[in-house]
Amino acid sequence: MNRTPRPGAPPRAVPDTHALRRRAVTWAIAALTATAVLITGALIAIGTGGDSGTPDPRPDASADPEAQYKRPADWSPYRPAVHLTPAERWMNDPQRPFWLDGAWHYYYLYNADYPDGNGTEWYHATSTDLVHWREEGVAIAKYENGLGDIETGSAVVDTAGTAGFGPGAVIAIMTQQDAGVQRQSLFVSTDGGFRFEAFDGNPVMDNLGAQHWRDPKIVWDDARREWLMVLAEGHKVGFYTSPDLKDWTYRSGFERDDLGILECPDLFRMSLDGDPAKATWVLAAGVNGGEHGMTTGTAYWTGDWNGEAFAAADAEPAWLDHGADFYAAVTWDDPRLPESERLASRYAIGWLNNWAYAGDLPTDDWHGGADSVVRELALRTVDGRPTLVSTPVGALDALEGEAATIGDERVTDAASTPLPQPDSDAYRLRVEVAPDPADPASEVRFRVKEGAGAFATVGIDFTSGVAFVARDADAAAAAMPEVYRQARTAPAPLRDGVVTLDVIVDASSVEVFVNGGESVLSSVVFGAPGANGLSVESVGGVTELRSLRLAPLAVVQPVDRRDRAAG
Repeated sequence: MNRTPRPGAPPRAVPDTHALRRRAVTWAIAALTATAVLITGALIAIGTGGDSGTPDPRPDASADPEAQYKRPADWSPYRPAVHLTPAERWMNDPQRPFWLDGAWHYYYLYNADYPDGNGTEWYHATSTDLVHWREEGVAIAKYENGLGDIETGSAVVDTAGTAGFGPGAVIAIMTQQDAGVQRQSLFVSTDGGFRFEAFDGNPVMDNLGAQHWRDPKIVWDDARREWLMVLAEGHKVGFYTSPDLKDWTYRSGFERDDLGILECPDLFRMSLDGDPAKATWVLAAGVNGGEHGMTTGTAYWTGDWNGEAFAAADAEPAWLDHGADFYAAVTWDDPRLPESERLASRYAIGWLNNWAYAGDLPTDDWHGGADSVVRELALRTVDGRPTLVSTPVGALDALEGEAATIGDERVTDAASTPLPQPDSDAYRLRVEVAPDPADPASEVRFRVKEGAGAFATVGIDFTSGVAFVARDADAAAAAMPEVYRQARTAPAPLRDGVVTLDVIVDASSVEVFVNGGESVLSSVVFGAPGANGLSVESVGGVTELRSLRLAPLAVVQPVDRRDRAAG
């Protein structure tokens, strides 16, 4: 990530400019002793991991069936209902989850000392469905082994015990930074990923003088029976191999001079169009896409790994998400699936924020944005090119309530037309639209979080064949840098004469899945506090609203946060 303040920005109240990225979160000590907790986007219960089951996240609806769709009245205005956030302080980079002992184990960076102190650590949550989460506490604490804080990396289950800690040990390798020097360290867990101990031989990779040398991602290369690491090295992704997760050999690098400082790389195999015979490697990285008309985001290339080097099939990067706020993304597969299915599908989660304004979001009790909803990925041929197609994780469907629907309506080129009004802060909007053949619109625009003169726009430019999200009229825009007010676009060609949108709206974010996930736009958005209006307008002609489905999404952790923080 870009860790330096934007040009012209006032100095932060922290001494280390590298630390902004690393402000990940541990809950307050008092919160860690609470008996049960829900965090945003998931059910959370404090513990050390004995029970990883996922209780029903919804409140008792026997008295008021609609209560499950309403955020508690004492939550801060922008606290999300279905997105993972910490209760307080700061969060950022996701760490790739793994499946063990009946649950997904997920870690994210957290800084309990924000805004006055630096340093991050790995905070642990578990889930059985990737929608509801259980808090498990700090798994790897900062500043305990003399090598600095705990930054981004990855954890793997060492099934065969290659590292010498026994079969099934969980091995985490991540960057530690001390006095501006970045090194890679190894930590081991023998209790299923709940608590880790530092390896006596750290660092397992010492820095020989590189300024940028971070974010190791580890995968097992089954064909060659060895571990494979990708490491962010400035304008290069470095490739390393190891037999035991301790001794690493440099193999080659993938260099780019048009994407800024590369971060948070990822490398994995997927089958194209579900055909195992067409399995291909995918290399991804966090980038600055300014030279490509993008902001910071996650770029990827398909190609081949031959044990020594990665060869990209196309020099031009593709984008996992075209929105303003999808960074430090991680992907993972499901080891429970048969090999062919495991190759055909993956999950992904990203950080809903942007370093251009990461510390400026108008949230009161926590900072750093949120995590995206988990997406399901497939590699499909779209317009002749292998493309990572993203859709919201299937378990999110269970949060949907009774839907309002519209079919075969014409939206004329007139004033904004009200639509069914959401009763919940979080909702799912599915629409199918097309320009009217006789009087075709040039654009259709949906206003979300509308009220008190503020709104964000989710639209389709039929003429250019793009979808867009614009925030220049939202409640935060005036206080944000110019990059925040720039509209973001993604391909949205007519498919069988229509464009489809699947939109996840929450209290402070919008995620737009276009044409079945062929492209995605994710952004933080801020309406006026409490505003939640929804309307549509057609520009330059008539838009056919073939269908519309608006479903509330249940709040997944209705908890009194003040009681929790005081506990």
